[in-house]
Amino acid sequence: MRELITGLEGSYWERRWQDKQTRWDIGYASPPIVQYVENYSNKDAAILIPGCGNAYEAAWLIDHGFSNVTVLDISPTAIANARQVVEKQDRIQFVCADFFNYQGQFELILEQTFFCAIPVSRRRDYSEKVSSLLQEKGRLVGVLFDREFEHEGPPFGGSRLAYQSLFEDNFDFDHFESCYNSISARAGTELFINLIKK
Repeated sequence: MRELITGLEGSYWERRWQDKQTRWDIGYASPPIVQYVENYSNKDAAILIPGCGNAYEAAWLIDHGFSNVTVLDISPTAIANARQVVEKQDRIQFVCADFFNYQGQFELILEQTFFCAIPVSRRRDYSEKVSSLLQEKGRLVGVLFDREFEHEGPPFGGSRLAYQSLFEDNFDFDHFESCYNSISARAGTELFINLIKK
């Protein structure tokens, strides 16, 4: 199991989804992300949600007029679930793939419990990959855990200082502060980030 977790193989995540071991799933769109996109004016923006799971954020976007959303997950079961959650599927692209091998260009990438699933050893790869997927001045927006976990991940925790070092080469920091509207179970343990590609 340790080898699977460290390597982030798709088979590990597919088993988690098949066995319904998805405690990270809150059952609705993340409030910090909803509050951000409520004020996002470009409804035609190309938006990517990696590690989308049940795609509640995508469903919210589509229901509120966004028309160019891509959801990505390495698990076929997660993508099948996402298809059941999201209506108006002509406005969304469902992709079952490894994030690190995916190619595309986006104005906005939304981060919700995907980063914390990635082993710490691959986090710099994540920063580089997000940067490569974003258009000029594109944004990475979402929440990161600002805490460590007692158990072996995933989820993998982290700190504000570590994240600053991780992202500063590729991004300017528009917002990088404690999240005030986390769900109650995560209150006081999250950072809200709004990073702009350099």
